[in-house]
Amino acid sequence: MTTPALLPLSGRRLPPLNLGASAFPHHRATLRLSEKFILLLILSAFITLCFGAFFFLPDSSKHKRFDLGLEDVLIPHVDTSKGGKNLGGFLIHGQGHDEHRHREEEERLRNKIRADHEKALEEAKEKLKKSRDEIQAEIQTEKSKVVQELKKKDSKPLPPVPLPNLIGINSGEPADPDIREKRNKIKEMMKHAWDNYRQYGWGHNELKPIARKGHSTNIFGNSQMGATIVDALDTLYIMGLHDEFREGQEWIDKNLDFSVNSEVSVFEVNIRFIGGLLAAYYLSGQEVFKIKAVQLAGKLLPAFNTPTGIPWAMVNLKSGVGRNWGWASAGSSILAEFGTLHMEFVHLSYLTGDPVYYNKVMHIRKLLQKMDRPNGLYPNYLNPRTGRWGQHHTSVGGLGDSFYEYLLKAWLMSDKTDTEARKMYDDAIEAIEKHLIRKSNGGLTFIGEWKNGHLERKMGHLTCFAGGMFALGADGSRDDKAGHYLQLGAEIAHTCHESYDRTTLKLGPEAFKFDGGVEAVAVRQNEKYYILRPEVIETYWYMWRFTHDPKYRQWGWEATQAIDKYCRVSGGFSGVKDVYSSSPTYDDVQQSFFLAETLKYLYLLFSNDDLLPLDNWVFNTEAHPLPVLHLANTTLSGNPAYR
Repeated sequence: MTTPALLPLSGRRLPPLNLGASAFPHHRATLRLSEKFILLLILSAFITLCFGAFFFLPDSSKHKRFDLGLEDVLIPHVDTSKGGKNLGGFLIHGQGHDEHRHREEEERLRNKIRADHEKALEEAKEKLKKSRDEIQAEIQTEKSKVVQELKKKDSKPLPPVPLPNLIGINSGEPADPDIREKRNKIKEMMKHAWDNYRQYGWGHNELKPIARKGHSTNIFGNSQMGATIVDALDTLYIMGLHDEFREGQEWIDKNLDFSVNSEVSVFEVNIRFIGGLLAAYYLSGQEVFKIKAVQLAGKLLPAFNTPTGIPWAMVNLKSGVGRNWGWASAGSSILAEFGTLHMEFVHLSYLTGDPVYYNKVMHIRKLLQKMDRPNGLYPNYLNPRTGRWGQHHTSVGGLGDSFYEYLLKAWLMSDKTDTEARKMYDDAIEAIEKHLIRKSNGGLTFIGEWKNGHLERKMGHLTCFAGGMFALGADGSRDDKAGHYLQLGAEIAHTCHESYDRTTLKLGPEAFKFDGGVEAVAVRQNEKYYILRPEVIETYWYMWRFTHDPKYRQWGWEATQAIDKYCRVSGGFSGVKDVYSSSPTYDDVQQSFFLAETLKYLYLLFSNDDLLPLDNWVFNTEAHPLPVLHLANTTLSGNPAYR
């Protein structure tokens, strides 16, 4: 591990290193333009030399010259017994042509060469007469033509696949006027976040709401891929913000291009972009989202070209070259990254009929099943070259979290037929409960982190998602322990609420301790920030769905009010650097996951259960809903990719 600035915000979120425009000097365009003039001059001289040489060749009927566009045919010399003339290893057929005909053909060839030569020289002269701006414009036009041709090539039609039975995509209106008012407030917050991004950061990955300009981090590479647009689409749709949804769809159709020389996080691009595009496709039925998802998935596949098949953390979308984060345990891949691909890749194979995606994630699963696990726990690091674990650090928070989530959700998404995934989940949760889950002196249940045989009594905000996971996995748990896991979920939800309630702003810190007299409170300054994270609200929503205990809506409304009071600025919403300060400073970033997850979970918390019912939908780790693939109402059972 290196400095804290390079550490990941989580297994779900990667390091916030910004590659700004200053890294790419503006004078390079001028250099390239000057090179064009030199190349044109060299090309002109080369044409003159090569074409002019033809006029000095000897004119002899004994040495024939050929134009492939004429009637004589060149074939490799095999046998001269057929009466053909052997000329330099080739035979020329058609010996009945007289010498006069050959001279005519040669004259025609000379005239053609002379005309082509003169035309090329004229074009070169015209180019040299033009200004630099005109030449640059022409170059840009040619580049655009090439890009459009590539898009046409990539946009080949996908095979028609019947959609799963989609239920509850535009309902959920609560009857209670108070609940309806709260839901409308959350919708207004979404519109405030979107409208300001639309005005100040459109096309950029994220927004700096105070500086009122675009923002990006190194997880998206150095390109503007409109992460907020893709991440927010399904939230806009279920909130009924259809004009805004159409704006996003139009941008994606015209501008979302993956043929860029940009190194991106495989994990983040999968959960935000592929997950977001697939969810938008299932909700709206618009083919453009499916096509874009498949195009992007093809760009991620080279990341799996490792000795073990465990993918690299990052891949260049243009070259396909992959590598891992420098800070990750001697070049290891991260459990929460390579273990959080299953949902999206299974849907890709279902929609395309191509088993490659399904095979990639199943290979990862088979490899993990063969490996020894210390104390039954999965370490966070695995070397993709050797297939060995890195340092023995296990976490249900950052670096590990969504791996466990996707084991459970693979089972749910398969209509509970993927029993292999369910067994892996149950085994993992039993080990976690035995080694990581403890109760504090004050009676708070928490999930610590295992580091080299020692339990660190610290819990991250990211770990708070586990309360919802335990509740979601309660039904179907072994040994009739459904009640136990629902209760465990409730205890985690209570602990995470305490981490919010014990701050000045009533917003939770990034991490909190359970040492001595300190419980559910951040100790270090660099753990006191709140960056609009969703995990606590996510757990409130799951607990509400399974219990309908009104306290979860009450806690959710407390969080809504705190976000609106302390994170809202005129240009959007910003994270804060210290939740224990009464006058906090802003971090000036409106995260894309705030629109994808935080506001979506709040909206669902104040909606009826018939909006995206959990029997029919499974949410990826970025809160993008994907339909359960019921075998009865799809062709999945006949799809060899899935079998």
